Amino acid sequence: MDPARRALTGWVRLAGRAAWPVLVLALASAAAGLAYTARNIGIDTSIADLISDELPYRRHDKELDAAFPRNAGTLSVVVEAESPELAESAAEALSLRLMADKTHFTSVLYPEAEPFFRRNGLLYLDEDELEALSDRLAEAQPMLASLNEDPSIRGLAEILRRAIEDADAASAGAVAPALERIADSVERVAAGRPALLSWRGLMAGEGEPAAEERRKFIVAQPVLDFGSLAPSAAPIRAIEAAAFDLGLDPEQGYRVRVTGSPAMHDDELRSVRDGMGLVGLLSAALVLSLLVLGLRSPRLVLATLVTLALGLIWTGTFATLAIGALNLISVAFAVLFIGLSVDFGIHFALRYREAVNQGGTNAAALEQAAGGVGKALLLSAATAAIGFLSFLPTSYRGVSELGLISAAGMAIALFANLTVLPALLTLLPIPAGRAPAAIGLGTRLEALVERRAWPVLFGALVLALAALAAVPFARFDSDPLNLRDPDSESVATLLDLLDDPRVQPYDISILADDLDAAEALAERLEPLPEVDAVVTPRDLVPAGQDDKLGIIEDMGIFLAPLWFPDEGPPPPSLEEQRRSVAALRKILAEAEGELAGGAARLGDALARLDDSPGTLATLREALLSGLPRRLDLLADSLKAEPFAMEDLPAALLGRSLAADGRVLVRVLPRDDLRDTAALERFVAGVTREAPKAVGAPIDITAGSAAVVQAFREAALYAFALIVLLLFATLLRPLDIVMILGPLLLAALLTVAATVVLDRPFNFANVIVLPLLLGLGVAFGIQIVLRERGDGGGQLMRTSTPRAVLFSALTTIGSFCALALSSHRGTASMGELLTIAIGLTLVCTLVVLPALLAVTRTRRHGTAAVLDSGVLDSGVLDSGALDSGA
Repeated sequence: MDPARRALTGWVRLAGRAAWPVLVLALASAAAGLAYTARNIGIDTSIADLISDELPYRRHDKELDAAFPRNAGTLSVVVEAESPELAESAAEALSLRLMADKTHFTSVLYPEAEPFFRRNGLLYLDEDELEALSDRLAEAQPMLASLNEDPSIRGLAEILRRAIEDADAASAGAVAPALERIADSVERVAAGRPALLSWRGLMAGEGEPAAEERRKFIVAQPVLDFGSLAPSAAPIRAIEAAAFDLGLDPEQGYRVRVTGSPAMHDDELRSVRDGMGLVGLLSAALVLSLLVLGLRSPRLVLATLVTLALGLIWTGTFATLAIGALNLISVAFAVLFIGLSVDFGIHFALRYREAVNQGGTNAAALEQAAGGVGKALLLSAATAAIGFLSFLPTSYRGVSELGLISAAGMAIALFANLTVLPALLTLLPIPAGRAPAAIGLGTRLEALVERRAWPVLFGALVLALAALAAVPFARFDSDPLNLRDPDSESVATLLDLLDDPRVQPYDISILADDLDAAEALAERLEPLPEVDAVVTPRDLVPAGQDDKLGIIEDMGIFLAPLWFPDEGPPPPSLEEQRRSVAALRKILAEAEGELAGGAARLGDALARLDDSPGTLATLREALLSGLPRRLDLLADSLKAEPFAMEDLPAALLGRSLAADGRVLVRVLPRDDLRDTAALERFVAGVTREAPKAVGAPIDITAGSAAVVQAFREAALYAFALIVLLLFATLLRPLDIVMILGPLLLAALLTVAATVVLDRPFNFANVIVLPLLLGLGVAFGIQIVLRERGDGGGQLMRTSTPRAVLFSALTTIGSFCALALSSHRGTASMGELLTIAIGLTLVCTLVVLPALLAVTRTRRHGTAAVLDSGVLDSGVLDSGALDSGA
C-alpha cells in the first residue's frame, strides 16, 4: 500500500476508535476559539491599507500626512439651500456649532466665515471681474439707496415699477435677470417653501443661481474612535444632531450631507458587514440544499455541516491570532472556507457511502474511504494552499492576508474532514447493507464525453483559440471608488459633487522642501498640457493688489451713501402695501420684449398670494430681509487692505505650509480623470518632474500596477509550485497535462467572460485567476486519481464525478451568494468566482474525461485489437510472426 494511503487510513482508523474524545476536544476548542475571536477580531476598512506600506508611493503618502496632519482624514460637510444666502447663513451657523464641539472635532474650517476673507475677498477677483462688479454696483446704487430709505414691499414695488417703465433695449438685459430672481423667491413663498432673495446675485447682475452657488463646504477633522467598528460614527452623528437643532432639514429647504475618507470607510464597512450577513445566510442555505441533494442522507449532511462549522471557527481563531484585523478582502475568507471545506466533506462522505453500499462494516467503510480519497484530498488541500500562499510574497497586502488565512483554512479543513468527520460517522453511521444507490452522473454524460471524445476536444480547442483572442481586451478597473456602494450617503455625495469645479478629488500633492523649491516645481509643471493649475502657498496671495485696491476705493466713494441713508417715509400701512402689489402686477402684465418672461412669472406668482397681513409679512421677509446683511458684507469688503502670505489665517496657511518650512504643492488636472487614459497621462507627466508625488491619481495608477504585478507573480508562483507538487506525487507528465489542460482552458474562458460581460478585473476580483489554479486543480486530481485507481473504464459511473459536481456546486453556491453583497467589490468577486468555478466544472466533467477516454483508447489499443477478432482473420498468423514481419 502507498505510504500516504497507509498513513491516512491509520489516522482515520484512530479517529474512529477515539470518536468521543475527538468530538469533545473539537467542541471544547471551538467554543474557546469562538469566544476569543468574538472579543479580539477587528476589521480595517481602509482601501489604501490593502497595499503594502513598503511601496515607494505609500511611504511618500505617509510622509505627507505626517507633515500636514490636519489635511488627513477630514470630513467634508456639504450644506445646500434654496439660495446662496440661506446656504451661507446655514453653513456659518453649523460651522460655529461644530467649532464649539471639542469632543468630536479637533479643527473645523469654513473659510467664507473668516473675517480675513470677508474683508479681503474682492482682492481674489481678477481685475476685469472687479471692474465689471464695480460697474454693476454703480448701476444698482440708486435702487439700493431707495430701498435703504424705504425697505418695504412698497419701496421694492416702486423700484420695480420704475425699472420696467424706464427700461430700454440697453437696460432690459440688466432688469430681466432681477425679475427672474424675484419671481423665483415669490414662487417659493406661494408654494409655502423657504425663500430668501439673493441680493448678492441681484447686485452682481446674475440670473438664476447655479447649483454650486447654493452649496457651501465645511472641512472638519473628526476625533476617530479606532476601537469602534465605525470610527467616525460619533462625529457624523454630532454633525447630524447639530444640523437638526439648527433646523437645517429638507422640510425647511436645507440639505446637509457628509463625505470624506472617514465617512466612506465607515459606510464601506457597514456595506461589507450588512452584505456579509445576507451572504452568510444565503451561502449556508445553498450549501445545505446542495448537501441534501448530493449526499441524500440526513446523517451524512449533519456530520458534514458540523465538521464545516468547527473548521470555520478554528480558521476564524487562526485569523484573529495571525492577523488581528480583517481587511475588505480577507473578510471573505469565511465564504471561501465554506465553499472549499465542504468539498472535502462531500468527497469523503460519498466515497464512504459507496463503500457502505458495497457491504462490510462501518469502520471498514471509513478506512476504505480514507484510502480511496485521502490522497486526492491531501493533494487538493496542498494545491489550494499553494494557490493561496502564492499571494504572500506580493505587495498586495489585502489578498496576502486572505491567502495566509485561507491556506491555513485548507490545512484545517483537511484535518477536520479526516478527523472530526470520521468520528461523527462512527457515532452516526449510515445503515450498512443498503441496496446500491445511483452514485454516478448517468450514461448520457458518459456517452457525450467518452464516446464522442474527439468532437469534444475539437470544440474545446476552438473555444480556447476564441478566448485567447479576447484576452488582449481584458482590462483592469483601477479606481477604488467603483468598488464602493454608490447608494451609501458618503459615496453618493461625492459622486454628486464631481461636476462641481471646486471639488478636486483627483488632484496630486507634492511635498517641497521650501517655498523657493515649490515655486521652481510649479514653473516646471504649469506648462504641461495635462495640468490645469499648480497651487502653492504664494498663490493664496492675489496679484495686482494695488490696482484692485484703487478700484475698491472708488467703489467705496460712490457706495458710501448706502450706509448714510436719508430719512425715508414712515412704514407703509397694510392698505398701502396692497395697493403697491396691485400696481406692480399691472405694470408686470404690460411688460414686453426681453422683460416679458420674468414679468409674467412674477405676476403669476403674486397672483397666487392672498393679501393678508401674514402673507405680506412673509413676502417682505423673503424679499428684503437679506438686504441688510448683504450691505454689511459689502461694507466689510470695501475695507480691504494689502496683505502678504504671512497675514493669511493660520487655519488656512497651516494646511499648505508646515511648521518646519516644508510646503504642500497641489497640481490640478486639466481633463476629467475618470477617463483612464487621461489619468495615466496626468500621472506620467507630473511624476516625470516630481517622482515623490502622491494623491488619488498616484494611488490608483501605482496601486493598480502593484496589484497587477502581484497577481502575475502569484499566478506564476502558484502554477510552478503546483506543477512541481503534481510531478513529485504523480510522477506521470501525461497525468499532469490532463489535470492542468482543462484548468488552463477554464482560466482563458474566465478572462474572455470578463470581456464579453464587461466585468473588468478590479482590486477585489483579481484574486480569481491565481485562486482558480489552486482550487480548480483539485477537481482534476480527483478525476485522474480515480481513473488511475479503480475507476478505469467506468469513471463516470463511480461516485467521484458526482462528488466533483456537488462539491463544485456548493462552492459556486457560496461564491454566488457573494455576488448579492451590497459592497461592489465583494459582489464583483462573487460574480467572477462563480463564473470561474462554473467554467472549471464544465471543463473538468467534459474535457478531462474526453482526454482520459482518448488516452485510454490508445493505451489499451492492442487489447481492443485482440478483442475484435483480428487474429482470427489471419492477418497475423504464425508464419508472419516467424518471418519477423
